[in-house]
Amino acid sequence: MSSTSGSERLPGMDLVEHIRNIPDFPKEGIQFKDISPLLASVEVLRESVRRMADPFRQSGVTRVAGIESRGFLFAVGVGLELNAGVVMIRKPGKLPAATIRTSYELEYGQDAIEMHEDALNEADRVLLVDDLLATGGTLEAAVALIGKTGAELVGVSVLIELEGLGGRQRLGDASYFTQLLL
Repeated sequence: MSSTSGSERLPGMDLVEHIRNIPDFPKEGIQFKDISPLLASVEVLRESVRRMADPFRQSGVTRVAGIESRGFLFAVGVGLELNAGVVMIRKPGKLPAATIRTSYELEYGQDAIEMHEDALNEADRVLLVDDLLATGGTLEAAVALIGKTGAELVGVSVLIELEGLGGRQRLGDASYFTQLLL
C-alpha cells in the first residue's frame, strides 16, 4: 500500500477511476455518480481537493462557499488549501441564525437555498465549491445568493461536470473549473 505525504502531488492520477456509476438511482434513467470510493482514499481525496483549489491559489480567496451536502466535503479541504474560511449554503431551515434565501426552479417544482446573512460581506472574495454540476440550477442560485451579500465571486470549482446538460451556461461569466467531464 502506498502512502502520500501532504506535500506530494499525483499529477497522473485518473480520478474517474474512483467514481462509481449507480444506474437507476435515485430513480429510473438516472446514472448516479457515487463519489464514495474517492472519499475513501486519503490520497485520491487529497489530490482532488488540491486540483479543485489550484486554479484559484493566486485569486485572494477569503471564503470558500460549499453547497449542501457533498459540496461541504470539498469546501473544507479547498478552504484549508487556500487558507480561507468556509461558508455553508444549505436547504431552508437548517441554519440556526438569521439567513438570506434564494429560490430557484427545478424540473419538477421549486426549491431554495440559504446562507447566514452575516456569512459574507463586501470585502470577501468567494470561491463556490460543489461536487457535481448537472443542469446548474443549484449553482446558479448559489451564485445569486453570494451576489446578494456584495461579496465578489472569484470563481466556481466542481469535481464533476455532466456534459450535455447545459449547467455551465447558467453560471454566467464566473470563472469556472471542473476536474472531470463525464
